[in-house]
Amino acid sequence: MAKKILVVDDESTLCEVLRFNLEAAGYEVGTALSAEDALAQGIEGYDLALLDVMMGAMSGTELARIMKSRPATAHIPIIFCTARDGEDDMVAGLKLGADDYIAKPYSIRNILARVEAVLRRGSMPKDENSDQLVYEDLVLNRDAKTCTLDGVEVKMPRKEFEILYMLLSNPGRVFSREELLEKIWPEEVVVLNRVVDVNITRIRQKIGRYGKNIATRSGYGYVFVE
Repeated sequence: MAKKILVVDDESTLCEVLRFNLEAAGYEVGTALSAEDALAQGIEGYDLALLDVMMGAMSGTELARIMKSRPATAHIPIIFCTARDGEDDMVAGLKLGADDYIAKPYSIRNILARVEAVLRRGSMPKDENSDQLVYEDLVLNRDAKTCTLDGVEVKMPRKEFEILYMLLSNPGRVFSREELLEKIWPEEVVVLNRVVDVNITRIRQKIGRYGKNIATRSGYGYVFVE
């Protein structure tokens, strides 16, 4: 069954271009020219939403807040597509629970790749009853707080383990430095962004061939790519 994608953007031409290309890629697409229109049509039942940020009376971020507040739509992944490419806007979007943030102008190829990556996130087995998170020969044990590569334990301090676990648990999800700081160092009063970069560098070195799977999205943050 084809995945259903909701596109909300006040540029009608852009909506149609996205619809055409997404449908050509095998997706079922619904479009709306405003957040209000999307709500009127119904936002339930979609597998992913592509939202513009700057739209009329209700912004894309406000629509995202509504989606995340409703049990029927809280699970729907969100990608913001917007001309607002400032870091503050990106961080605000990610804090709302967005799964990616793409600045205009963008290529259709980029959009399709990001959509595929976000939808693929659910493909990695995550058994809530299992104490292990596995990606090929890389295994994280959340109870024992251990990391093994090819069956050999990799010594990893707490912060490094928590960063890797967060990234590996959410493949395709971009985490900003600020978001990682808030989640991994919540008890610290002052922690510099550079601390995240240093830990990422160490993790890449320790996990060998899988280091390349931790990608840097310039101006945005870090993401585990499959």
